[in-house]
Formats: sequence, structure tokens, C-alpha cells
Amino acid sequence: MENMKALVLTEYNNLQYCDVPPPDVGPREVLLQVKACGICGSDVHGLDGSTGRRRPPVIMGHEAAGVIVDLGAEVREWNKGQRVTFDSTIYCGRCGFCRAGQINLCDNRRVLGVSCEEYRRDGAFAQYVALPQRILYRLPDELSFEHASMVEPLSVAVHAVNITDISLGDVAVVIGTGMVGLLVVQVLRAAGCGRIIAVDLDRGRLDLAQRLGADVGLPAGEVDVPSEVLQLTGGRGADVVVEVAGLTATVKMAVASVRKGGQLTLVGNLSPQVELPLQAVVTRELTLRGSCASRGDYPVCLNMLGRGVIDVAPLISAVAPLADGAAWFKRLHEGDEGLMKVVLQP
Repeated sequence: MENMKALVLTEYNNLQYCDVPPPDVGPREVLLQVKACGICGSDVHGLDGSTGRRRPPVIMGHEAAGVIVDLGAEVREWNKGQRVTFDSTIYCGRCGFCRAGQINLCDNRRVLGVSCEEYRRDGAFAQYVALPQRILYRLPDELSFEHASMVEPLSVAVHAVNITDISLGDVAVVIGTGMVGLLVVQVLRAAGCGRIIAVDLDRGRLDLAQRLGADVGLPAGEVDVPSEVLQLTGGRGADVVVEVAGLTATVKMAVASVRKGGQLTLVGNLSPQVELPLQAVVTRELTLRGSCASRGDYPVCLNMLGRGVIDVAPLISAVAPLADGAAWFKRLHEGDEGLMKVVLQP
């Protein structure tokens, strides 16, 4: 195969749409012709080097779908022409965590499109990408490539809700209604929560959260959120809080909003360290759990997308050619108001 087109981070803050050699395909890998790849927030943060996990030169991109065009010599489960997506986590399948099904905790975990101190793995902002066969998932016929590219962020939301002990009719609070938060709102509704309260600084996002299943939207900059939650729950507090920001202020807000004996699931990690109201956690016997990526959640995610249980169309702000990717990255990096997910097509 001749060279392919790719969007390459050649140096920090510099994306080039250029010709690069196609990836080598290992014996247990497939070659995917990429049809759609979403720009993740981690890619945007990686643009300027702030995460340390997108060291140039690298092809970023891990939220994608496409068509298998070539097979490694030992691939038996897949055929050319199949429409697939893939888990962004490349797990080893051999360590104790993988054998226990906890692939998101794999000791040898790698993520597509990440270049850091430990490893470098080019991603899907390209015409083609090589993928281990074990991370592939077939797409429902009714699901478009653009919507299928949303399965990775949806899997993060589904995993967070799956590891939270939810009972029918529970009151849930979602703090942070960005991409994953808006998906969490929809998944909580599908899981049987009776009342969902969305919290954000942005009124536009709160309006969208209510369109997608939240019963109440609380503007965090204008009201005292824990007081409002207590008022809405007869002084009891929420049964479940899913925190999708990851800042000291929002974690404290989450602790103050949950009822005694309630649950707090932490998804956001904008700050590597936060202050925790330890006494409140201990004396009110709260359950805190972290939620990392996903594990085995793709089949249910694809099923819900295919059946329309989860609506991702309102979350996709633009679908654009990969050739225009640098300009869209710039807009996202500068915080262009109203932009949510941008999907690029090679």
C-alpha cells in the first residue's frame, strides 16, 4: 500500500495533514479503513502537551469506526468488509486483571493514539489504523459510522453506572454535563432512576441535559446546589451522585448532596488531587468509588445506540473532513462556545 493521509501532531500545538506510511499489520491484527473518528477532550488537552500523554510525533484519535480491509495471517474471527468499532483500551489478555475480566485495569494497558513515556501507539486520525482483533466489535446494521464513533464515551458512562448500585426510583445527581455527563444522564434514565438532577455552570448544557432525560437542571454558579438537592428530596439527599468534573469544589458539592449511606461515583479527574471532606464521608457512611474507562461494556452500548435508547445526535456539533482537523482542534482548544463532539472523516 502507498502512503496514507493522516493528521499528525508533529510538535505541540502543530497538527499537519500529511502523507505517512500505512501501519504494519501484525498476525493477530486487522487493518481498518477509518470512516469516522471523534475528537476526544483528552486529544484536545494533548495538543499543547499539558497531559504528557501525546508526545510528538503521534497520530491521535481513539473514538472511531470503519471497515476491515485486511487481515493478519492468524485472524480467523473477522472478515474483510465488516463494519466495526473497537475498544480504545488495548489490553494484554494475560495479566491477572485481564483474566478476571477487569481489562480496564490491565497491567500492560495501552490506549490507541497515546504516546507517553511507557509506549507509543498511533491512533485513528488517519485513513487506516491497525488493531488487535480482540478489541473489535461489530456494528449493528442500522448504526452509522458517525454515531458508532460515540461508543467509547458512551462506554465510560455505562461503566460508571454499571458499577454503581442503583435501585429503581433512585434520585441521582450528575455533576458536570459535558459529553460524558450528558451520556450518564441518559444511562441513568435507562437504568431506572426515578429523578435525575443535572448540575453545571453552563445553562445551555443544562437545557440539553433536560432534553435528554434530566428532570431538573441546577446552575451551579447561581444556586447553592446541596441546598437545592436537599429541598428537592425532602431534606434527605440524593441516593446516588455521579461526579463528572473532578475538582475540589465539585467533589465537595457531591459529598454534600448525597444522603447518608448514599453512593458517590467519581468519573472526572481534571485535578489529580482534590480535598475530601473526610469526616462527612466517614460519619455519614458514604460509598465512594472511582470509575476508569470501561470493561466489556461495548456490546450493550452498541445495542442501546442501535435501538435508539441513547441519543447521540444532539451531542455531535459537526462532522468534517479529516483534512480540516487542525482548524477544528483549534476551535475546541480555544473553547468555542457551544461545541461538543466533532467527528472527523478521513
